[in-house]
Formats: sequence, C-alpha cells, structure tokens
Amino acid sequence: MAQAPLQPVRGTHDLIGADFRRHHLVIETARRVATLYGFEEWATPIFEDTRVFSRGLGDTSDVVSKEMYSFEDRGGENITLRPENTAGVCRALVTNGLTQSNLPRKVFYAGPMFRYERPQKGRYRQFHQIGIEVLGAAEPLADAEVIACGWHIQQELGIDEGTVLEINTLGDAASRDAYRAALIAYFTAHRNDLSEDSRARLEKNPLRIVDSKDPRDKALVAAAPTIHDHLTPEAAEFYAAVKRHLTAFGVSFRENPRIVRGLDYYSHTAFEFVTERLGAQGTVMGGGRYNGLVEEMGGPPTPSVGWAAGVERLTLLVEAAELTPPAPRPVAVIPVGEAAEAAAINVLQSLREHGVVAEIAYKGNMKRRMERANRINAGAAVILGEEELAEGKVVVRNLDKGSQERVAMEDLLRTLAETGAVESAMHAMLQGILEEELGGEVDDLDEDFGGETESR
Repeated sequence: MAQAPLQPVRGTHDLIGADFRRHHLVIETARRVATLYGFEEWATPIFEDTRVFSRGLGDTSDVVSKEMYSFEDRGGENITLRPENTAGVCRALVTNGLTQSNLPRKVFYAGPMFRYERPQKGRYRQFHQIGIEVLGAAEPLADAEVIACGWHIQQELGIDEGTVLEINTLGDAASRDAYRAALIAYFTAHRNDLSEDSRARLEKNPLRIVDSKDPRDKALVAAAPTIHDHLTPEAAEFYAAVKRHLTAFGVSFRENPRIVRGLDYYSHTAFEFVTERLGAQGTVMGGGRYNGLVEEMGGPPTPSVGWAAGVERLTLLVEAAELTPPAPRPVAVIPVGEAAEAAAINVLQSLREHGVVAEIAYKGNMKRRMERANRINAGAAVILGEEELAEGKVVVRNLDKGSQERVAMEDLLRTLAETGAVESAMHAMLQGILEEELGGEVDDLDEDFGGETESR
C-alpha cells in the first residue's frame, strides 16, 4: 500500500515559482535601498541562547510565554529558534566587541524567524523578516532616517499607495514613570472589566494593556490616558524633532497615541506602517527606539532605533498590486543531430557569459526539443544543424511571432536583440553590447561566436 505523501509542517510553506520571485523581489529591493542609506548586512544564527530573547522581549510577553520554539539541545543548553532578530543583532554587537568603535553601526538583515502561533494568511510559524537597526545613535534624525528608509523600500516595491505611517512617542524614563502611574490608577478603577491577561499585567506592565487585542480591553483603552499629557519638556522636543525631520524627508504621517511598547528599554519613537489591504493583519512594518536593549545583552548603554517587516505580508501587497516579477524567458538552443551538440554547447555557454538566460534540452529530436522550448516559455530558439555548422550560421526563430532567419554566428547577439524575442532586461543588455560594438571591435563577441565583427 502506497504511503501518503509527506506534507509541510503546519504553519510552514514552500517558496516556488511566483511565490519565490515575489519573496526574492522584496528582499533584494530592501537590500538595495538599505545599502543606499549606508546599512551593512549582518547575518546572525537562527538559534540563540534562550536568554537573548527572554531578556530582549521580556518574560511576560506573549512571544516568550507562549510562542517561542525553545528546547534543550544534546549538550544541555537551552536554545531558542529566533522569533525576531533585533535582540540577536544587539547580542552580536556586544559579543563581537563592536560597542566602543565606529558607532553608530547601521545594520540590515533578512532571514527566517519562528513563532508558534495560529497560522493565517500572511502569517506562518516559520516566517521571514527584513529589518534595519541603527546602533549607537541618540539623535532624533536617526529615528526619522530609519522610517524614511522603510518608506523608500515600500515605494521602490510599488506598494506604498494605501499605506499610512502612524507614529507615537513613549517619552523618556521620567515620562514613562508618570504615564505608568496614570495607567495603573485608571485601569485599577476598571479592574473587574479587564481581561484575565490584562489583570495579570496591571501592576507589572500596564503599558501592555494599551496594546491588548482583547475586545474587553479595547473599550477601556479608548478612554485611557495618553502619554502626551505626561511628557517631560525634553521628551516633547525629541518627538517634535522627529516629526520635523520626517517632514523634511517627505514622509507623511498621522499620530496614534495607542502605539506602545511594553518593555522599559523602549523609549521615545514608536511607529507602524499600516494598511487596510491585509485585513486584520494590517501592520506592514513596525519599530521604534530602544535605548536599553544592548545593555540587556551585557553591553554598555547604546541608544538604538530600528524596524522589522514581515516578508510574507509585503509579498501579499506585491501580489495584490500585480507586481509579481515574470519568470525570465530563456533562449532555447536546439542542436539537430549529434554532430551539432558540441557547437550548441559552445553557443549555449557564450550566451550565458553575456548575461542571456539560455537552456538546452538534454535529449530528443528537434520536435521534442521545440516542444520543451514552448513549455519553458522561451522567447527565441537558436537552431544548429549540419548545414548551419558547415556555413558558420545558425537559425534564429522568434517563438512569439513564428518568424525565423538564418544568420552568421557573429551576428547572433545582434539578431536576438533586434527580434525583440527576449525579455526587456535582456534586450537592454544586448542593446548595450551593440552600442559597444558601434564604437569599435568587440573581441569577446568575435571570439565566442567564431567570426570577426567589423568596426562601425
């Protein structure tokens, strides 16, 4: 009896075809834009000492208490698959001895994260994040630039329309102390109406109640005090400076006093890019300032700010905007007869060396090879038979139009460019080669395709 085929673990998914192309587009676009802003890419391990996250996220957080994949390895170490990467980046700053030199450090990262939560559209147990961190900068300009970089990435992806930046301030330590006292007084008066989780957090961490998703808590939070009535003059000026800088960067925003972060090392700026295009999972990108996290990792005081974004959510927006990158259209190289295969391989590799996506079927007569060319959506076919070999020529067939012509080997690249049978990026590349030819001889082309190109 045949066994049932194995399935991916619940909450995981394969990235194949268009799914992978969207995934790749998001990460590569973010990587390119972050580089323009001076960010250097770091890669940290996907598992860490559990204390990295229990310190970084707090023992009372849902992530630590309910969602982390933690286990004891064979050496007796308590290990956790990373549920986020900010804590790992801060740990890396400390353990690599980078806390005292060349600050601020501007870090970009991309990779898989793991949380045991209920899978839903755009949310998985193994998911992927991109993120940036500025480590060692206390100035409000850093906050604004981090946000501007995130907005720039969304613009480059073409998914910025319908997305809104919401910002808030968490103030400095004195502001938070005053705000915490006001929240305790307010929620204590409504203690019996709070959810069970919020009652447990009331004394220890009342700011987490403000971020509660429980409907019972939301009704109370709507009328709760905001931090804006408790800001020190210094904290108020920091917040005002962030808003001025955002305006200078050309980033629009709206203020949302309900954006909070529950841990003590968070301060000043908190923000989220939100949209209604993702249903209940409306946050596209979120972050803020965390002036104490490096200390939690054993380092010195290091003011920092950053954000993270779920790649799966961003790819949903790319898909909805019909911006999925097309699969590259190859050129199919088709030998007719065994004698032509060696020459076909030479043509195949020459095309690839000039940046052209090229494929060859491993077996079959011309009919079968042409059928495969159509299956892989080739834009053109380059056909070599005994007659073409004897004459130093190839047949170039435009598979969209059905037209074909016999051309000299040295004219192959030019013909492919002129037929328009290859994708736009490849066409532009080939046109560049032709423009280079117009300035004089191109020895590589002559050598690769067995002829001599005249100067023009």
